[in-house]
Amino acid sequence: MVAARAHLPAGPGVYRFRDANGRPLYIGRAVNLRRRVASYWGDLRDRPRLRRMVTRIDRIDVLLCASEHEAAWLERNALEHSRPTWNRMLGGVESSVVITLDTSARRPGIKVSFTPGPDTTFGPYLSGTRTRLAVSALHRLFPLSYTSDRLSDAEREMAEKLLVRQEDRPSFVSALCTILDREPQAVATARQRLVGLRDAASAELNFERAGQLHEEIIAFDWITSPQRVTALEPYDAIFHGWAAGTLVRFEVAAGRLVGWRTQACSQERASAKVAATPPQWQEFAELNAQLAAKLSSL
Repeated sequence: MVAARAHLPAGPGVYRFRDANGRPLYIGRAVNLRRRVASYWGDLRDRPRLRRMVTRIDRIDVLLCASEHEAAWLERNALEHSRPTWNRMLGGVESSVVITLDTSARRPGIKVSFTPGPDTTFGPYLSGTRTRLAVSALHRLFPLSYTSDRLSDAEREMAEKLLVRQEDRPSFVSALCTILDREPQAVATARQRLVGLRDAASAELNFERAGQLHEEIIAFDWITSPQRVTALEPYDAIFHGWAAGTLVRFEVAAGRLVGWRTQACSQERASAKVAATPPQWQEFAELNAQLAAKLSSL
């Protein structure tokens, strides 16, 4: 197991400890899988419960994710599905929210909601706090609410100050949709604008504004980073990845990737299952099958 810990990737993901009977003991997430997993074999003098658990670990499974946000969702899904013995919390403390976009002339705007409504919806996202900060950042760039045809006098004055017109509504809506759909170039351009605003505020010694913008940039990164393991559409699916004699079976239930398991399997027997993997999951499945094969060989 020491060799397996040393060969874990340094990226974000989810780890699962299992006992000698294959039962899950504990599931957690990490920004750096190698460092986080290794910490369980470090100084745990003030955490006697974890010390007892570590003595029962027989196997480590990991899934490498494309972002910290994706790892957060995967941890939540896996915990709720398998309910490991040693996890104290099985649902996580972060709230699940969506972003809704009202494109009407009367009340255009972008906001955070707990459930999808009749408006265009994006997400879901974990952490209402981060998502609200990200929406604040988007409003700075595209003040959609000031394109309403029913502004108050104060709102009209602000719209004039921001050089925002009703005619800007379609372009604002298009830009917001492109960013929230995680189109790389649109995300990069918007982020660059936010960084420019932050740096300008800092140059003007307006450190409070610069600090607020910095937090909004972190939140913007959270919601625009890749997140494939939880979807608004409640679909079910089974898909597979294979590498070097190891087959990984992934399970999606109600739009959530909830579990995975590995087994030895020849390429011939695995080929049909791997070929049936949907295109959006192929890279994820192949990458994690390669990782599973590497760890099983140690």
